[in-house]
Amino acid sequence: MRLRRAARVILVGAPGVGKGTQSERLLTRFPQLSAISSGDLLRHNVKNRTPLGIKVEKTMKTGGLVSDDLILRLITNELGRRGWLFGGRPNIMTLSSSVGEAASLEGVPDAFGSALEADPLAGATLSQQASEDPAASFLLDGFPRTATQAKRLDDIVPINWAVSIQTPFDVIMERISSRWVHEPSGRVYNTSFHAPKVPGYDDITGEPLVKRADDTEEVYRARFQKFQETSEPLLEHYAKKGVLWEVHGMSSDEISPKLYQEFERRFL
Repeated sequence: MRLRRAARVILVGAPGVGKGTQSERLLTRFPQLSAISSGDLLRHNVKNRTPLGIKVEKTMKTGGLVSDDLILRLITNELGRRGWLFGGRPNIMTLSSSVGEAASLEGVPDAFGSALEADPLAGATLSQQASEDPAASFLLDGFPRTATQAKRLDDIVPINWAVSIQTPFDVIMERISSRWVHEPSGRVYNTSFHAPKVPGYDDITGEPLVKRADDTEEVYRARFQKFQETSEPLLEHYAKKGVLWEVHGMSSDEISPKLYQEFERRFL
């Protein structure tokens, strides 16, 4: 199915609500749409001990939220890498810089902070070609998470569909307690509804599955509370712009058909 216009989409929902699952399904059903997950990019940086990963690892493990500036830089760098932004100034240090580069900054306190805090894409905006071309359609999974981020993102890329995924807290908590992950690929399994063929092992590689460090009830409750505090003004922001759409469901399989139907109505 070919899109008739560019889709610039965000998914908003509590941690564990299934944003990643919906991203994968949309990407499969609509090949012109590409997904960018802030959570996956952050975990990749932590695992590979990049400068950003080292900085935020402790925050993520305790259920805290990474600063707005760093998340915005992560996303804008990714959009810039894809050639969809115009303007900005040369980058000082990319978020995928190696651990060796991070180590080279040891003993130079100001250098590490300055490299991460600088905004190399200040002034960058969506290019005219990307604004009009359906092939430059994208979905931001898990970003923005605050109204402040959303307003800053508006200056770079005009989001034209914000989806709020709604699932009861108890359902999400049960889902998280049953979740296992293949870290190298990011594949997620759930013993309740998407179990691996061999318990404890990835279907593709046969490698062991692990529990995420933040997949505990204590950590999740902290994340959920912080999400609630920030999501209300975020959703209000997109509601005022006329691009907010809510979908309710107890499972990803219940939500997906509704999501497909609305996406097709808007962009096909």
